[in-house]
Amino acid sequence: MIIAPENFRDEELFHPKEELERAGANVTIAGAKTTPAHSVLGVTVTPDIKLDQVKVGDYDAVVFVGGPGSSIYFNDSRALSIASDAFKKGKVTCAICIAPVTLANAGVLEGKRATVWDGDLIRRIESKGAKYVAKPVVVDGKIITANGPAAAREFGRAIAKALKG
Repeated sequence: MIIAPENFRDEELFHPKEELERAGANVTIAGAKTTPAHSVLGVTVTPDIKLDQVKVGDYDAVVFVGGPGSSIYFNDSRALSIASDAFKKGKVTCAICIAPVTLANAGVLEGKRATVWDGDLIRRIESKGAKYVAKPVVVDGKIITANGPAAAREFGRAIAKALKG
């Protein structure tokens, strides 16, 4: 699970993480740095590894956590590479809230059904070939997107189901 160093959304990290762990998954948290990251609601989380240490082949899924801070990954070459590699290697590739823009910019959403937070972000993913669906959670093969904190638990369950798949 990839979080921003500042202003990641609490529910979008913790609820899917709980669902994944309940399903037996081991979760690694990655970030731009391994110094404490701060959530929107003031929780501090120290990532296990840095983005440049992520070896996509070591994981069954990659999850981009949303929140306003996650926009730092929209055009981050390492984040885009992780998203693209995960998709090309057939990994479960996921993003919630505004983070589907990172998947779109990596070319992952082209021709795929997906959701995203709202407004301008819808146009941004559509401009990269996504077929926007106005649902809380959208599963298109191994690509799973969700539209925000209220969908976080359902998002986590969808990822867990895809991993069992």
